Amino acid sequence: MFDAENVRRLEELSVNIARATMTAQTVLARTVMKQPDMEAVGAPTDPFQVGPAMTEVMKSLATRPEKVVEAQSDLLNGYLELWGQMARRSLGVTDEKAAVKDKRFSDPRWEQNLVFDMMRQSYLLSSNWLNKLIGSVDDIDPLVKRRAEFFTKLLTDAMSPANFLLTNPVAIDTLVSSKGETLVKGMQMFADDLARGDGKLKISQADYSRFKVGENVATTPGKVVYRGDFFELLQYTPTTEQVYEIPLLIFPPWINKFYILDLQAKNSMIKWLVDQGFSVFVVSWVNPDISMKDVTFEDYMFGGIYEATQKVKAQTGAKTVNTVGYCIGGTLLGCALAHMADKGDSSINSATFFTAQHDFTEAGDLLLFTSEPWLKELERQMDAAGGVLPGSAMADTFNSLRANDLVWSFFVSNYLLGKDLTPFDLLCWNGDQTRMPKALHIFYLRTFYGHNALSKGELTLGGVKLDLKKVKVPIYEQAGREDHIAPPGSVYKGSKLFGGPVTYMMAGSGHIAGVVNPPAAQKYMHWLNDAHPDTLEAWLAGATEHPGSWWPHWAGWLGKLSGEKIAPRDPAKGHFKVLGDAPGTYVLVKS
Repeated sequence: MFDAENVRRLEELSVNIARATMTAQTVLARTVMKQPDMEAVGAPTDPFQVGPAMTEVMKSLATRPEKVVEAQSDLLNGYLELWGQMARRSLGVTDEKAAVKDKRFSDPRWEQNLVFDMMRQSYLLSSNWLNKLIGSVDDIDPLVKRRAEFFTKLLTDAMSPANFLLTNPVAIDTLVSSKGETLVKGMQMFADDLARGDGKLKISQADYSRFKVGENVATTPGKVVYRGDFFELLQYTPTTEQVYEIPLLIFPPWINKFYILDLQAKNSMIKWLVDQGFSVFVVSWVNPDISMKDVTFEDYMFGGIYEATQKVKAQTGAKTVNTVGYCIGGTLLGCALAHMADKGDSSINSATFFTAQHDFTEAGDLLLFTSEPWLKELERQMDAAGGVLPGSAMADTFNSLRANDLVWSFFVSNYLLGKDLTPFDLLCWNGDQTRMPKALHIFYLRTFYGHNALSKGELTLGGVKLDLKKVKVPIYEQAGREDHIAPPGSVYKGSKLFGGPVTYMMAGSGHIAGVVNPPAAQKYMHWLNDAHPDTLEAWLAGATEHPGSWWPHWAGWLGKLSGEKIAPRDPAKGHFKVLGDAPGTYVLVKS
């Protein structure tokens, strides 16, 4: 029998579910009204070519019926074992289980209830079986297979019972215990994210209000000493009694903003480098608008790499500079080095590459987004936006590469559980994207990912056919062991293209955390090998693992190439007039 308190709670739960439903219905109705007629705008129905990829997989499996029979037998045996386990458990007999490693099902409530445990294990059994079956195909084009594997995993990840309210025991318990208030809150967050994306769901990954650029991120003291069409040049205030003679110039990727290297004092690479006695300069790229739609990769080489290098030399009086190129900034830097080598320009003394690719034959999952049908769809989107790719489009692409971590985990936390957003500096940076000019971006995707022209010696920029073997300056290559954007094997292949001494180092973690790993954090590890054999496998066989950050090893390498120690350089006393404080104005422009 229900007492008065239970009746009241049930009434509150019912009212809140109704409120949440009304919020969802209202916002979805508004969203539908905003959606364009895809046939009218000429959008292709399958720009990723998933259909043709799956057709190739099915054709291959049809010619190998024994493989299909074996897979079906494995699935049936798996279910027989699962049903037996559930039957024993219903009779009070429990089997010893291995620890759950899947973060989606780490809450003990998934195991405590027989129905939800069955649902969880059945899903994992089926999804793992399907992904394994697709992965077993070995007689089709590797890129076609990779496309089929990628989108099959996207589909199976999306169908997880954790992603639905009525099949997630944690969400149901939260709904009941909060009397529906968490669902009301979640649906309001859903509405807010749709509004923020102007009708397209833009899932919040962090409390963006908690971090302000120049206030509590990107706060290392410095000055803007130059401002041009493509970048602002930041020079950081020295903190040591002496500094190295040869300055250090960092080129971040223009796909993101530079302050990934200057989040907070505890994890700022820029601050750490300044504290080691380096004269640090950073390029803060412009956030392009439609006026830059025709800007080219070559323009960025001359107006970015060449221009910034000359400005640093003029500001400091140094004859040469040491450089860093991160991700696509490293690809551009490699091209500029080859161009400079051909022209006899010795302005750059050394180059360090953070997760940068110069050979794209083994590039990461972004290869899947460079098929010609997709590039034409990308061009259509850019034309519709006036000639630039909105920053959110790149964010969506990168998020899809790690959908469970960067999409579904937040979908569940925000909308089903109604949890407060966490203040996380890295995810706030991740949500602060830049736009891409059409000419530059399409050229980059077609030339490097599509044709791999640089490594083949087929790329001409500024009238020079680029040859990386002509680059003789010392190179330091950093790769991340779990990097899915620039895999370590891809970075290693690129490192073999240069003609001078190369130090290759592999760090623990991925594309971001593998780079931003301050020594004080005492996290991860890194591997070193003085040799530089033909393959990554050979390099790994002779590599030694070291605990913690790789920054000190790199600083030691860089220090030997940075000349004598001299009096610190005051940004206000250089060649150029100070234009303002770091982090400057370009970084503040929102997409």
